[in-house]
Amino acid sequence: MGTVRIVLRKDKALLSGICPIEVVYQVHGKREYYRTRYKCYPQCWDEDRQLAVFLNKRDAKKVKAWISSNDIPLEMEIIGLNNNLTTLRQRIKQIENRFEEDKFCYSSRDVIDKLKGEKASKTKIDPPSNFLFNFIDKYIADHSATRERGSLSVYNALKNHLLAFQKDKNIKVTFQSIDYAFFQAFQNFLIEKRGLSNTTVAKQLSTAKTFIGYAKNQGVVVSEQYRNFKIKKETLEVISLTNDEFEKLFYLDLSNKKKYDKVRDIFCLACTTGLRYSDLAQLKHEHIKDGQIVLTVTKTKERLVVPLTPYSIKILKKYKEQMKPLPMITNQKMNDYLKGFTRKDKDGKVYKEVGLCEMAGIVEPIEIVRFRGTKREAIVYPKYELIGVHTGRKTFVTLSLEKGMSAEEVMSISGHKDYKSFKRYVNVTEQRKKTVMQKAWGM
Repeated sequence: MGTVRIVLRKDKALLSGICPIEVVYQVHGKREYYRTRYKCYPQCWDEDRQLAVFLNKRDAKKVKAWISSNDIPLEMEIIGLNNNLTTLRQRIKQIENRFEEDKFCYSSRDVIDKLKGEKASKTKIDPPSNFLFNFIDKYIADHSATRERGSLSVYNALKNHLLAFQKDKNIKVTFQSIDYAFFQAFQNFLIEKRGLSNTTVAKQLSTAKTFIGYAKNQGVVVSEQYRNFKIKKETLEVISLTNDEFEKLFYLDLSNKKKYDKVRDIFCLACTTGLRYSDLAQLKHEHIKDGQIVLTVTKTKERLVVPLTPYSIKILKKYKEQMKPLPMITNQKMNDYLKGFTRKDKDGKVYKEVGLCEMAGIVEPIEIVRFRGTKREAIVYPKYELIGVHTGRKTFVTLSLEKGMSAEEVMSISGHKDYKSFKRYVNVTEQRKKTVMQKAWGM
């Protein structure tokens, strides 16, 4: 078997600063070189791991200057590039295996020649699609086994909006036609014709941009003008439990409601660890040792160390004799038990099943403000209707800050990387301090 090394050819950098990626393949000391069609900026290349790494704009400013901020690769572009490099390694391994099966004594040249031949054949048979929504189908099919169902549903929603946009405008959306004017028109269509809020519109536009970046790394020619369109994102409300609300829920007597008791335990563990649903679902007993949880996060693939609190220890102790540390159910069922839901009795009569948070008295009225274009819409909800599984993570961050932990300490435990998005939790706790002071001093 040969050895594969993927290198960034900084000596072959283009005027933009981007560099081609090359495969160095070696068998018995004989090297062959294979120039891939992929490129990467030196600032985003990890030589030790031989992979690309994502830099947000804040971190990108700390390294060597870019020609333009628009040149900074999107996260989806980095993911796509690394997926392609992984596939390339797999193709080389498959070629080696075929030679081994045929008992062929191959050289490094044999493997690289075979790789070049496969590339040429694949290019002729399977050219990349020129239409964005067709490419979305391909992406969903390629990643159905590795991405969460919720993420894939977002991509399907984008596809449906694009199809409706095409029909409404009587045009074909191709990668070459997606420029600044397209994004402006698509944004107006989502607001005026589809009735989406500005928050949902921003999510759809952002998803479209990431797909374009991913397609670009797949060899699709795209118009670079799309980068000039700036997506306006509104700051969303942070819905989290107060310390008093958490205590009420944690100590709520559910001895006669076993299902609710289990859901409460899962949710409260999220509140005291900051773990996402996907990480709670993958939790095993071997992840829990020396008073902490140590596991690789599903979303970011990074190792996380979460110290246990007395609350966490008490919850995990209940299930230490069971096969898994938590009695997990689906995300949707969790949300139903937290918020409440409707069901039918034997006679077909519909009635409401009260949720955990309403049982615990978490009923404070909360006003949610959304905009559709320039139109303001405000709706008041009882707080329990706004609580879901992910509220546990938000509660952990908010309460940790209120209890005196620094932002850096909380981020290291929760796994947050971007302080810009994290800062809204800091703002919330500052406002809460003002409210507490006014109440305490009778102002």
